[in-house]
Amino acid sequence: MSAHDRGIGAATLKRLRLARGWSLADLARAVIAKAGELGQPLDASVSSVQRSVARWESGKAPILPGERYQLLLAHLYARTADRRASLGPGSDFAELLDALGRLGEGERRLDELRALLVRTATDGGGALLALLSLPTQLALSTALADPSRLDEELLKAMRLAVGDVNGQVGSAPFVRVQLLLAPIVESCRRLLDAPVPEPLLQDLRSVAAQAYTLAGRAAFETRDDEASRALYAEATAAAGGTGSPWRRALVHMSHALVTLYSTPGIEAAQRLVDAAVRDARAGESPTVRARAHALQAEIAARAGAERRARSALALAWYDMDGDRDGDPAAMSFSPVHLRGFEGVTSLYVGDPAQAHDYFARSAQALQAPRERVQHAIVATDQALARIRLREPESAAELLHGCIDAASATGGRVASIRLRRARRDLLPWRRETWFADLDDHLMDSFGA
Repeated sequence: MSAHDRGIGAATLKRLRLARGWSLADLARAVIAKAGELGQPLDASVSSVQRSVARWESGKAPILPGERYQLLLAHLYARTADRRASLGPGSDFAELLDALGRLGEGERRLDELRALLVRTATDGGGALLALLSLPTQLALSTALADPSRLDEELLKAMRLAVGDVNGQVGSAPFVRVQLLLAPIVESCRRLLDAPVPEPLLQDLRSVAAQAYTLAGRAAFETRDDEASRALYAEATAAAGGTGSPWRRALVHMSHALVTLYSTPGIEAAQRLVDAAVRDARAGESPTVRARAHALQAEIAARAGAERRARSALALAWYDMDGDRDGDPAAMSFSPVHLRGFEGVTSLYVGDPAQAHDYFARSAQALQAPRERVQHAIVATDQALARIRLREPESAAELLHGCIDAASATGGRVASIRLRRARRDLLPWRRETWFADLDDHLMDSFGA
């Protein structure tokens, strides 16, 4: 970070403190008190902490607060002066994260702090409203009371809030994702049933489609298949009214994946994938087309149709490697994810050694907190490839990490794949390492 950035970071920390009416000593006492509340008492005096605060805010050579102090400051600034959780744009918490970034903290650590405080806000019952700025909370309440007051700024804030919740997947259990989404899902339903301004209707449907799709996946992951189906039906209808076929393709793909694991056979999932491909081809997003073709390849491979699977993969790479400038969904899929689909294709209709290498490269690249669920799925498939290569003990070693990740997030797809891997390991059930794996599964999932 440049000296200019560090100066801005230090000035922001000072401004946050003064806005609360705190002196250096007051903030030191607040930090010490918060540490006690969290069961992590500081072995430091007020004067010692006060000197640290002064160094963070120094106009000449500011320093980055240590990780423990970052956590305590995050808890302090995640609530307003009247104790309401506030983590959205313009909040003290958002300003704190920006200040820490300018002082040199890395993005991963800032993501971890944000994820932790979102979980804390949910525990306190604040749900998604904590992710909205206080003015946006007021604007949403106003629009719900008088739908004619809905405006573009509110829709933008709602879209960002759904994106924030999506960012919690992998860091937070899916039951918490459901809690975070509940207020926005209900708000979208009420607004779509109301006479909102006609020019904003397509954008509202777009936000609703995103919220319903994520909620449908979360319901599936928590084993509420009936609610999941209903939410996906709402998402499909909302996306269909946006005028952008690629948005409905995204809904179909998410629905197809959960259908694959909640419905016997692959026929129902196949129909959804075919619908996704049709919508993706009619849309303006090459990335969504690539993703649809990749999923088409997986379904074909599971059905044993190697030629169809290879053809779909070739189309996926054609779309992924082509011109994607101006793509409205460029971040929704990547070559890393596509390599995972190549691995699945090779696992079912190709060479397991090749599949293993695809999975290994994909898993190595999927390291962000948001990708934790996908990493567990890919690593479990990598273990399946090792089993087919007659390396069962090595597969079991890999599965222990997958169990921990799936248990932490409550991910249903990962747990289903884990059970299938265990079934494939049954020929070695008399081995000590198999018993260890079974114990780990029992401790984590109860079966």
